Amino acid sequence: MDLYEKNGNILYILNVLKKYSDEEHMLSSAEIGRKVKEMYDVEIDPRTIRRNINLLKYKLDYDISTRDENKKGYYINRNPETEFEPGEIRAIIDNFSYANYIVPSVAKSIIKKCKNMQNIYENKKLRNYKIYANDSKTDNMEVIKNIEDISNAIENLNKIKFEYWKYDISNNKLEKVIVSTPKVTPYALVYNKQEFYLIGIKEGRENFYHYRLDRIKNVKELDEKRTIKKTTSEIQSFAESTVEMFGGEKEEVEVRCNILLLNSIFDEFGKNVTIKKEDNETFTLILDANLLGFRMWAMRNIDLVEVIRPESLRNEMKEIIKKASEKYNK
Repeated sequence: MDLYEKNGNILYILNVLKKYSDEEHMLSSAEIGRKVKEMYDVEIDPRTIRRNINLLKYKLDYDISTRDENKKGYYINRNPETEFEPGEIRAIIDNFSYANYIVPSVAKSIIKKCKNMQNIYENKKLRNYKIYANDSKTDNMEVIKNIEDISNAIENLNKIKFEYWKYDISNNKLEKVIVSTPKVTPYALVYNKQEFYLIGIKEGRENFYHYRLDRIKNVKELDEKRTIKKTTSEIQSFAESTVEMFGGEKEEVEVRCNILLLNSIFDEFGKNVTIKKEDNETFTLILDANLLGFRMWAMRNIDLVEVIRPESLRNEMKEIIKKASEKYNK
């Protein structure tokens, strides 16, 4: 055995324990030796295996149960401070499987990495894993890189420039069109309804804007420092004021809702709302929200929501409903 293989013994043994052992699947030193031979084409005698396991356990602090302790064999326990539990791995896999902001090929790559963190017995439970979702994932390969690049710019207090696209219909064909190339001071990345958004201030403006990361391409960090300071509370207040990812000044809104919406209210608006039951079928909801975004939410639930105030929003809803009714009465 050459020096390279000898020095690799401890890693070979550690990888075998991680991949093939748990409390229900203990390995003898002979079985560990066979697995090392199978995986790495290296032969290790049982005494060397025991010595390396003791080194892993007593010098490197791996939680390994030994035959002296359990009278059966060797297995390694997961470190709760540095390694994911099976349920946590499954949650990560589900998130990347269903999130719209990431392309399928990248999602599959991340899922594969997650599975490689588990032993074979945990992965068997995912053998028939299927994704049940509509085909709404982005095809923008740059999203993960956008997260990295924008995060770096935020950390460095630098401005960024990028291309921003939207859909357009030209000659009866749906196309992606670059609608702007803004210079933006980035402040935060937020996650809302399976999408990532950049919170930033466009050059020459003073108010926050939202940009969807899957519509951002060719991010470039500029050698220009942030000139407008914003506190954490200001950024948080803007993020919390958004409904349907529209930002801006908040205004108190009062609506009467059908009881069917009760369980979704906190998911939609958070816990900083006031709710008062009116009867067995309705409740009153009072909150501070951006009116444009709230109007879109109210329209989506038009048969379950009645806007009480502000009067301006109530009148907008009336006009929208009137025009919609006229279309269907033709």
